Amino acid sequence: MNDLSPGPSRRNIQTYVFAAILIILFVMVCRLFAPFFTVLLWSTLLYVLLSPLHRRVIRKLDLDSRKGKVLKNVWAVVFTLGAMVIILIPLSFVASLFFRQIIDLLRYSRDAFNQRPEFLQDLLDRISTFIRDVTMDQVIITGDEILRQITGFLTSGLQSLLGMSSAVARNVSGFALTIILMTFSLFFFFVDGAYLSRLVLHAIPIRKEYISALTGKFMDITRNLVFGYIMVALVQAVMAYIIFSIFQVRGALVFAALTFICVFIPMIGGGLVWLPLGLARIIGGNISGGILFLVVAGLFISMLDNVLRPMFLKDRIQLHPLIIFFAILGGISIFGFNGLIMGPMVVILFLTVLDLFLTEHKIKNE
Repeated sequence: MNDLSPGPSRRNIQTYVFAAILIILFVMVCRLFAPFFTVLLWSTLLYVLLSPLHRRVIRKLDLDSRKGKVLKNVWAVVFTLGAMVIILIPLSFVASLFFRQIIDLLRYSRDAFNQRPEFLQDLLDRISTFIRDVTMDQVIITGDEILRQITGFLTSGLQSLLGMSSAVARNVSGFALTIILMTFSLFFFFVDGAYLSRLVLHAIPIRKEYISALTGKFMDITRNLVFGYIMVALVQAVMAYIIFSIFQVRGALVFAALTFICVFIPMIGGGLVWLPLGLARIIGGNISGGILFLVVAGLFISMLDNVLRPMFLKDRIQLHPLIIFFAILGGISIFGFNGLIMGPMVVILFLTVLDLFLTEHKIKNE
């Protein structure tokens, strides 16, 4: 009597075919959702940050009753609209002020170079001599050439920013669509977030305890990256803007934005911005004002990092700041602005998965 059950080779072929179909479909799903990656990323981020408060608000509701379901939807609307308003109003104001200030700063710098180049000629000649000496006369550039290069850069930068402002104005409809999609996504995250997360996690073929570990790590990473790095950088930038405004620094918001970026650099941090500004005041003749500026900026900008970051993190992200810094740079180079979150998250999740793999196979470092 013949055995009609499929043999091992036939089962292997079926497995390979099924795996190929699964991979193809997975790639197609990723391709379908790729245009909405930014929307889903930041909607998920907002949901992760606000979900503990949202759960606390709705935990006493009877979600099986009609009234409970209605109130759950109402609270989802409140949290969604509240989050978008809190983000959009300050962001719109800051973006408008930032573009005005940076255009004004570039115009002022260009006019200063064009109208009073004699004040800079001696400095540029020294720079020219230094370059020639360092390169052993291989690179010869005069102070006038450096001045023309800087002036050309400022002029082109000003034109680029004006063009960018026009492009932003033309793409308001696209930005509005993104905001609408984020609002739509965030609402359904609040309504069905638990169901959607179970649906996604159930489809991942990994042991349940590992799924729980990865999920917990993802939630922990997201909150700590935001509060321990982005929020600390934002507080330092706000403090920098206040101090720069008090000391009447031209383009205070522009330098505050640079401070937000520089605080991610280990060791140097915001000093990369406020230190040259203070030294410029001292060199310009305002010695007491420059020293006071340096002291105030050092205490209320850079020292905040040492106070706030340990308070928020408390060693939850056990990763060297240098790795975080390069993870952010790499993330931005690959994912754009999304890399601010994606870079460190990918690195930390990779280390978590590696640790789970080593645990599973009982591989330990001796």
